[in-house]
Amino acid sequence: MNFARSCSALLIALATTLTPLAASAQTKVKMVLNWKYEGAQAWFFYAQEKGYFKAEGLDVEIDQGEGSAASIPKVASGAYNAGFGDLNALIDLSAKQPAVAPVAVYMLYNVTPFVVATKASSPIKTLKDLEGKNVGGPANDAALKLFPLAAKSAGLDASKVNVTNMTPNLREQMLLRDQVDAVFGYTLTVTFAAKGIGMNPDKDLRFINYADYGIDSYSNAIFFSQQFIKDNPKAVQGFLRALNRAINEVVANPEAGMDAVMKREPLLKRDIEKEKLVATYKEQMSHPEIARIGLGDVDDARLKRNIDLVVASGQLARTPAATEVFDRRFLPARTERASKL
Repeated sequence: MNFARSCSALLIALATTLTPLAASAQTKVKMVLNWKYEGAQAWFFYAQEKGYFKAEGLDVEIDQGEGSAASIPKVASGAYNAGFGDLNALIDLSAKQPAVAPVAVYMLYNVTPFVVATKASSPIKTLKDLEGKNVGGPANDAALKLFPLAAKSAGLDASKVNVTNMTPNLREQMLLRDQVDAVFGYTLTVTFAAKGIGMNPDKDLRFINYADYGIDSYSNAIFFSQQFIKDNPKAVQGFLRALNRAINEVVANPEAGMDAVMKREPLLKRDIEKEKLVATYKEQMSHPEIARIGLGDVDDARLKRNIDLVVASGQLARTPAATEVFDRRFLPARTERASKL
């Protein structure tokens, strides 16, 4: 009896001791998104809901963001380990503060998304037509930051364009009310924000694409802080493996992805958010290059041109190396990453 009691006491003691160790085995990852919770972020919530992050030994916390460019400094400051946001803003910080700039590890939005949007009834049909006009955009908007280079390509004197800054949620409303003549933004962001305020983008808006003026850039990517990559390389690899699996499954079954989104933010309009999700992977993540290199990777020559583009547009004193901006070491195997979406 005494022996049995001793064994029982020992087992309880071991359980008490080992429980904290088991909990600590989960590597914590604090991540900030590009924007408020929305359908286009379905794979993040799906991976969390399905336990894919947990299966990789990760305890992932996902916070909403305040803009694609805003997530970069939040990771650089140490407030977050990882983020989802604009590669161009990341390149800019890498040029200016290479010691703290995050490093991209998985490219999601590989199609150039930058536009100037105006009303379909507007006389503005090309970038050149913006001279003397009032164009609005959030101060950190990537389309606004790249505008000087697009303007140069269009033969437009950017100094003759009056720029009005506003918060992202007011952009389309100000255009609707004629408080600005046009706005800077991402194609799908403007499209679905316009739908949200009762506009029909197909009939009410005209988009002037930067791609038509030689701007061939990447957009939003997953990135981690340099310190986290150094300290937790297996966690970065596991995160991407879980996320990549979620992307494949959400593309195959968007409704399942939307179930995860609606659990995160029940007040969203499911039909609109599903439309946004599908449009995102069909239009923003389907660059022809993924047939060759797979979703998540970048074309080295294109990335170099992208870096040179940001350096030129910002008149930056330093050009970061491609390896400072993007690290492909943690990507899932090529056979696991999509070739077509």
